[in-house]
Amino acid sequence: MRIAAIDVGSNSIRLLVADAPADGVITPVLRDLQTTRLGQGFAGGRLADAAVHRTLDVIKDFVRQARRAGAEKVVLAATSAVRDAANREDFIHAVYGATGYALRVLSGEEEARLSYLGVTGALGDVRDALVIDIGGGSTEFIWPGQGGIRFRSVNAGAVRMTESGFGSGQIRAVFGDILRDIRPDSPADMIGVGGTVTTLAAMAQEMRTYDPDKVHGYRLTAAKVGKLYHALRKLPVAARQKMPGLQPERADIIPAGALILLRVLQGLNMDSVLVSEADILYGLIIWEAREMS
Repeated sequence: MRIAAIDVGSNSIRLLVADAPADGVITPVLRDLQTTRLGQGFAGGRLADAAVHRTLDVIKDFVRQARRAGAEKVVLAATSAVRDAANREDFIHAVYGATGYALRVLSGEEEARLSYLGVTGALGDVRDALVIDIGGGSTEFIWPGQGGIRFRSVNAGAVRMTESGFGSGQIRAVFGDILRDIRPDSPADMIGVGGTVTTLAAMAQEMRTYDPDKVHGYRLTAAKVGKLYHALRKLPVAARQKMPGLQPERADIIPAGALILLRVLQGLNMDSVLVSEADILYGLIIWEAREMS
């Protein structure tokens, strides 16, 4: 069965079309990503009109692409920016009016569970690992604890931290509670998903052209994250945009995302993170395939 998933995030809108047997590994057919910065200027608690219009245009285009690719089912899901917006219902209605598809707004826990489902669908048994998904508006943590798998969402991501004028002390304070909760369970490894982590993996390999096969399974060290962060924060945005592996549209927010990852690695005394291309998009498709079987 061919299924399309569209992830409406705070920073970017992503499309994955894949063949998805109910009891097998999914096979990607088409991917696309457009940066619309839906969460831009969110300090007032509302999605900005300009950001909404940019995002609707991309969603409509992605739905058309999915149909042309032969998708039998199209799933749309939104995360932090829409979840927290005072005008979320207006946005949901606008998406339906533009596409004819309902937009599912995920809770923080649902977002974490679907990211975990995507990772396990691609990497298999990761019961001893912490999974971290650094998004634009929030960061999700999934890890093995007493009584089973634990899921937590922290309302801080690369866009939100950038717009709030992030600092090292601020990020330590925001993530302090969750790191204290994770430490007693002592996860053996860390798996990272989301645009911040995959971008840093591409930058570490100095990719001129993004190659998901080289990003997936890459072992990104804390030392390399630290070097990248310190290099990034010394450069103006225009200079960052020329760095290999970095999408120009992400140049303003990547320092905040890198610092979040660095502080989490340091706070848990881990020396590296395993990068996964499989994330919430994979999770949405796997879930839908199971529901339709």
